[in-house]
Amino acid sequence: MFLEKDRNSSVRSGWIEVICGSMFSGKTEELIRRLNRARIAKQKVEVFKPSIDTRYDVNDVVSHDAKKASSIVVENASEILFYAQDFEVVGIDEAQFFGNELVSVCNQLANDGKRVLVSGLDMDYRGLPFGPIPKLMAIAEYVTKVHAICIRCGDLANYSHRTIDNNKLVVLGEMELYEPLCRKCFNLVKNNSEQ
Repeated sequence: MFLEKDRNSSVRSGWIEVICGSMFSGKTEELIRRLNRARIAKQKVEVFKPSIDTRYDVNDVVSHDAKKASSIVVENASEILFYAQDFEVVGIDEAQFFGNELVSVCNQLANDGKRVLVSGLDMDYRGLPFGPIPKLMAIAEYVTKVHAICIRCGDLANYSHRTIDNNKLVVLGEMELYEPLCRKCFNLVKNNSEQ
């Protein structure tokens, strides 16, 4: 009886997809691609970004190669629940800038039958897990790790090396402040700076 009721439930099954990697790896581009495919399928789609991310545009989600998606800018993760009620697919860009509250927000959205697409850095400039992304990776049904190309040797890069001396966790910037590095080059730079 219980299984039969679940099969006939009007709430469709939701899930979480995480797209993560270093800077310049194509995370936002992949998020926009997936959102566009959902729009082609005539699904109701909305994308959110944190107010802290003003690098390319104050309102739009923009990839490094200038692909754009209009978005709703929010101060905190709980606002997403309010705005996302009428949508089937919810995109969240630069998720590392939200607190751990984002994990419960994504869980609630998925439990409500929504497809939740989350894009963000999995490691900070020190090579340590960043914000809510590791927890989201643990609960997600799908995880895609994308890679940049190491600016120094050409191997696959999964580290975002900060090129300026600043110990703040969040420093917004692009190629003028960060470079994608592979494990070997990142460790070489890190070891040289500690000497």
